[in-house]
Amino acid sequence: MSPRVLVIGIILIAFAFFIAADIFSKIKLRQFVRSQWGKIPHQTRLDKEESLKAAWQIEKQFHDWDSEVDDLTWYDLDMQAIFELINGTYSSIGSEALYQRLRNYNFDHAADLEELIQFYQENPEVREKIQYHFAGLGKRDNNFTKQYIANGKKEKLGNLWLFVLLGTLPLISLVISLIIGPSGILLMLGSILFNVIFYMTKKVKLETELESMRYLVQSVSLANNLSKIATPRQAEIIQNVVPLKSIAKWGFSFRVKSTSEADIIFEYLNLAFMIPFIAYNFVITRLSNYSQEAINLWKVLGEMEVAAAILNFRTYFPVSCQPFFSTGGIQAEAIYHPLVEYSVVNPVDWQQNTLVTGSNASGKSTYVKSIAISAILSQTINTAIAEEFTMQPGHVLTSMAVEDDIFAGDSYFVAEIKSIKRLLDQVEQGERCYCFIDEILKGTNTIERIAASSSVVTWLAKYPSLSFVATHDIELTEILKNQCENVHFEEMVTEEQGITFDYLLKQGPAVTRNAIALLKVMDYPEKLVEQAQNEARHFDERRTWSIINSQ
Repeated sequence: MSPRVLVIGIILIAFAFFIAADIFSKIKLRQFVRSQWGKIPHQTRLDKEESLKAAWQIEKQFHDWDSEVDDLTWYDLDMQAIFELINGTYSSIGSEALYQRLRNYNFDHAADLEELIQFYQENPEVREKIQYHFAGLGKRDNNFTKQYIANGKKEKLGNLWLFVLLGTLPLISLVISLIIGPSGILLMLGSILFNVIFYMTKKVKLETELESMRYLVQSVSLANNLSKIATPRQAEIIQNVVPLKSIAKWGFSFRVKSTSEADIIFEYLNLAFMIPFIAYNFVITRLSNYSQEAINLWKVLGEMEVAAAILNFRTYFPVSCQPFFSTGGIQAEAIYHPLVEYSVVNPVDWQQNTLVTGSNASGKSTYVKSIAISAILSQTINTAIAEEFTMQPGHVLTSMAVEDDIFAGDSYFVAEIKSIKRLLDQVEQGERCYCFIDEILKGTNTIERIAASSSVVTWLAKYPSLSFVATHDIELTEILKNQCENVHFEEMVTEEQGITFDYLLKQGPAVTRNAIALLKVMDYPEKLVEQAQNEARHFDERRTWSIINSQ
């Protein structure tokens, strides 16, 4: 067999292997996308919150919104876990867009994705095809795509002509090998080896830039593919991808890296011919010239995937509904907390400031959080975790999981009053706010807590906002009985079962006191329990403590 035939044979076999491996990878990916529909989203090691949050901060340079879910509210409500329940996305474009949507919203745009969601519901084969294309792009934390778009042209990577020269050496060597035989093959292998080594020496400095560019170019290729599919967003995609279309031509040099055989082969081909370095300079120039089109394109791409994720969430979640928006407070039927397994449903009729009382673990905090979560989801993804949900649009703020701030030098109480102060500042702007406070001002003594808490609630009543306050202080229910509605949760304490809860909302303030009864059930000393009962009875009758008077 002649050297020429041998070289051609090796090339054809390698090409055939690559094609077969690529087809097999695509088949597996399509099967995976189909198998995940209607299920809780598959969580990967990607979509780390620090990456999502960094992309969101850059996104805020492009857009303005009516309201923002601040960090304290986000962590009080464990919204990252809620995000994961909804995050049925396959690309970082989608997951970043979903995170942004849950952090910012406009008061009149809650239903902006409904046309697209309805289209997906009526055309599942198109929805699956679109998800498959996003899955082909995949996810990459800290991909810096938004940063490229925001900052425009960046520095070029080294000397372009040097990369062109190195990249053409293997091709020149291939031609030589076809003419002079084996010695040309050695020259080709030597040039490829040199290029790979050259890349590895530059890897530390250039890897981040190249990987970011890889993701950006593949995103444009994705948009180009989606522009050929008839959807409610097709015209918008076409309009914004046309100026960037030439970027997609470099997609072959920026395939998304994975462990598949096809992608491994592609990676070494790229290194051998220095294609990523050459392509990088062209893409940066093109992107900087059409930055607004890029901003618009990334927005619509995010919407395409977020709409599918919302529909998947509605499909697999037990009970949800689209909210109705009108003036007034919040009303709901069968609302529940999405993170609590076997959660008990309750109604909501919140038209004035409300106090909710009850013992620990009776359901107060869960109920309050369920309302806050649905208030956010209603205004961001047009979905409430209830059978029915009606609200007037507004800001949602919480003060719940307050902790000592060691780095700021704040005690628990200082951290708590700072948390409530930022809530009061927002209310003072005069826009509708929904304020949720759990165990208000519990970091101080009883007298000052009750005095300050009642003053906070009274002050809030002067503005067009609503507060929902969970408290153990029964005194507040008496002080504020003419200003607030009272609801409560109860528990039962028996010697046979100990303490039990039904988690059902009841009207009026809590009237049961079972803490001392629980001491008896838990086999505390009989005299201790008896003394506690006498002290409580004495205080109820005379509003003084007998143990203090006897000293």
